[in-house]
Amino acid sequence: MSRPRVVIFCGNLRRPSRSRVLAEALGAEVGRRAPVDLRVYDILDAGPGFGSALARADLPLPAARIIDEIESADALIVGTPVYKGAYTGLFKHLIDFVDPGRLTDKPVALTATGGGLRHALMVEYALRPLFGFFAALIVPTAVYASEADFKESGDEGGHIVTDAGIRARLDCAAHELTRLISKRAGVAEAVIQPARTAQ
Repeated sequence: MSRPRVVIFCGNLRRPSRSRVLAEALGAEVGRRAPVDLRVYDILDAGPGFGSALARADLPLPAARIIDEIESADALIVGTPVYKGAYTGLFKHLIDFVDPGRLTDKPVALTATGGGLRHALMVEYALRPLFGFFAALIVPTAVYASEADFKESGDEGGHIVTDAGIRARLDCAAHELTRLISKRAGVAEAVIQPARTAQ
């Protein structure tokens, strides 16, 4: 059986990005717990012209591929920087093209980054209701990190998560997401494999 595919999608508008680093850190924790196929995308991967698309048929090919990846993933890790208490506009613009039925019961973990603690509840008041609309299976532990929770790494990633409390929340969220992925994979395998007949 193939590895479950976990898609990381971030609403960051530049690279390197703390929001991408945080979401990838969660993905790495999931990868330590279970064999998964991790794929990472952000707004910059959607290509030029994405912001002016009004219908799914208008999307540039890179953006359409990201949406296909999100819809067909076995699980999602979502991340975004916080601007004035909410996710980025282009993040929401891309999510608006996702077919609601394709996220039903899909395991989703939420992450966000901001300049300080005043934005910390954004994951509960903005991100969680957004994916609640899609009837996704959102893990209980969301992870928010501020600038003080990172340090510069000196490599192309730009930053690493250093705060022990954030690392603990990443660990908890990864555990919850991995359990959901494993449960769904078990159900799928049970459906694919015919029931054994009594001897």
